[in-house]
Amino acid sequence: MFYWLMKRVFVGPLLHLVYRPWIRGAQNIPAEGAAILASNHLAVIDSFFLPLMLDRELVFIGKQEYFTGHGLKGRLQAGFFRGVGTIPVDRGGGKASEAALRTGLRRLEEGGLFGIYPEGTRSPDGRLYRGKTGIARLAIESGAPVIPVAMVDTNVAQPLGRTIPKVMRIGMVVGEPLDFSRYRGMENDRFILRSVTDEIMYAIMSLSGQEYVDVYAATQKARIATGHPAAAGGADDQAPTAPGGRPVPDVQVPVPPKDDDAASVG
Repeated sequence: MFYWLMKRVFVGPLLHLVYRPWIRGAQNIPAEGAAILASNHLAVIDSFFLPLMLDRELVFIGKQEYFTGHGLKGRLQAGFFRGVGTIPVDRGGGKASEAALRTGLRRLEEGGLFGIYPEGTRSPDGRLYRGKTGIARLAIESGAPVIPVAMVDTNVAQPLGRTIPKVMRIGMVVGEPLDFSRYRGMENDRFILRSVTDEIMYAIMSLSGQEYVDVYAATQKARIATGHPAAAGGADDQAPTAPGGRPVPDVQVPVPPKDDDAASVG
């Protein structure tokens, strides 16, 4: 809470002045009670600007290594991730998914907001990638609503490899809550988990206007790192696709509102 207050009181006004972030659909976030915010993931600064624009405290999880670095750089990095509300999770020993799930469930049981990136890692090229089913299990076990979120242009402000984001407008669009209470008790059914995850990813796609790629982002990064061709968006390497084989939504990438007075309302 201390770091969140520091961010809101000191850092927030400066970032509002410099970057003029905008948000659309903030009314879809409940004033109280547990909720899961499921967002696309374009840049490191996603975890900073989204919480900045909300009236309630929002936390994410992050690998423990972010908090254990040495020297000045390590302390600055740890301070940054604490400042944006990141909870350290030990991702070693093959227990990453379970640790993340339990951390999220505790947060939701306390009635808080918990943020998660279903893609599991940042998009390597600005497209939307296949969601991991941990988000579905978290939603079904907790009973909390899932609120889809689309970050806009954070990858343009902070491309991969860039530390300090360039000054430009950054936005986010918040969708209507998704209720999966009808699946209560079915959190171990892999077909249900995939269906719920695809529904969430489709909602994010409908907000962001991103092209969808039906492979995991980590797989795409591995292909790129080893010099193999990156996967195309469509199942036949040409036709566009959407999560769960749904029709591709007819949407465009959101643009900043013209009314500057309303553009940066949190």
